[in-house]
Amino acid sequence: MDIYLEIIAVVFGLAYLVFLIKEKIICWVFGVLGSLTSIVLFYRTGLYSESILCIYYVLIGIYGFIHWKKSSKNNKDFLVSDYPLSTYLLLLFIGEILSLLLAFGFDNYTSAKMPYLDAHTTVFSFIASYLEAKKKLASWKFWIVINAVTIVLYLNRDLNYYTFLTFVYFVFSFVGYFQWKKKMAEKRV
Repeated sequence: MDIYLEIIAVVFGLAYLVFLIKEKIICWVFGVLGSLTSIVLFYRTGLYSESILCIYYVLIGIYGFIHWKKSSKNNKDFLVSDYPLSTYLLLLFIGEILSLLLAFGFDNYTSAKMPYLDAHTTVFSFIASYLEAKKKLASWKFWIVINAVTIVLYLNRDLNYYTFLTFVYFVFSFVGYFQWKKKMAEKRV
């Protein structure tokens, strides 16, 4: 059964990625469906932080859909933008503290597998997802690192289809970054 959940989640995940890069609001629907499927899968494989992350993905997917719809209605130019470097340094600091706290809890009070790696990819995925919903260019930089590390996590748990999906995410994080960077540059002209 886990293999079928994994395949379904991967298909929804690929649809999400394609539509996100193209800035199509439908991406959020596929993201929510894939995340709902993934909650069960990750719980069953002992990646509890990943399960929590997928609950968050459902919520951020709903938020992203509403935010993009509202922003597009109120501002026809809801475009890619970015925060100053100081904001990202603060996000990195907060993310590291939260990752260590989450990992400590899972390491000491559950049977979680690879709790420190799992917690870091989870917390920083929270941050990157929020940045996506706000159409911040640096979200893709976060995803490049997160996806590279997540490949190791999934390989360790024998989640082969998810490893493939994450590899695709890793490659397309570069595509997304350059696409959004180009759109941001066009806005300035």
